[in-house]
Amino acid sequence: MENQQLSVSVVIPVYNGEKFLDSAIHHVKNQNYYPIEIIVIDDGSTDNTAEVAAKFKDSIRYVYQENSGPAAARNHGIKIAKGDAIAFLDVDDLWSENTLKIKANYLAEHPSVEIVQGLIQQIKIPETLEKNQASFEIVSKPYQFINLGSGIYRKSVFDKIGLLDETLNYAEDYDWFLRAWENNIYKVVLERVTLFYRKHDNNMTEGKQLVELGFVKIFKKHLDRCRKKGKFTRSPELPALPEYIGVAPANKEVWKFKREITKKPND
Repeated sequence: MENQQLSVSVVIPVYNGEKFLDSAIHHVKNQNYYPIEIIVIDDGSTDNTAEVAAKFKDSIRYVYQENSGPAAARNHGIKIAKGDAIAFLDVDDLWSENTLKIKANYLAEHPSVEIVQGLIQQIKIPETLEKNQASFEIVSKPYQFINLGSGIYRKSVFDKIGLLDETLNYAEDYDWFLRAWENNIYKVVLERVTLFYRKHDNNMTEGKQLVELGFVKIFKKHLDRCRKKGKFTRSPELPALPEYIGVAPANKEVWKFKREITKKPND
């Protein structure tokens, strides 16, 4: 095994994910960069998630908590992680080949960078092929957006801007990245796909409107924080907010909303 410059903890939050957990854990284990730990945070599952995790015995850290939501599950993983950096993988998503090595090495070789992300591509896996992860249908072009699973994060960045907001049922990652931008957190987006986002009927955000997902509330909170801070001095390395966040294929209306809410009355 080659020398690994950065210790990485992988956090897999799961709720009733017995169908996907086995492949998710194997997917991490098959990366050619070895995390110091794989932390599975079970957010109160009522299916056989615990039994699936038990098959891996001491090769993972399995932690059960009462159902508290995805933000709380990720925060739990962040708090107990031992690595210098943290990578997240939702139980029903997939990383591209070599992604952990590429992102971890970039982070290690660029001390001023605090987040390394890649592009996202949406996929569908037919029910008959769920166990054959080599076969899937690509349903979108690669795009940049703030899905936590597409990146790797220095653990220290959570000390700087805080954990995920556990009062949010959806879009807690969107809120967190807004706070990262407000605090001049330097991130790099690699021009390669690092995350395959699986589209299926059980996606938590599938079919929901912006108001229901909390985007309106989150963006208003962002504007309030900016007004309270007064003049914002953006570092030279930090892009404008739309470029920092990116736009998912299904979320183009987010920036339409942003333009409308920030428009002056006489515009």
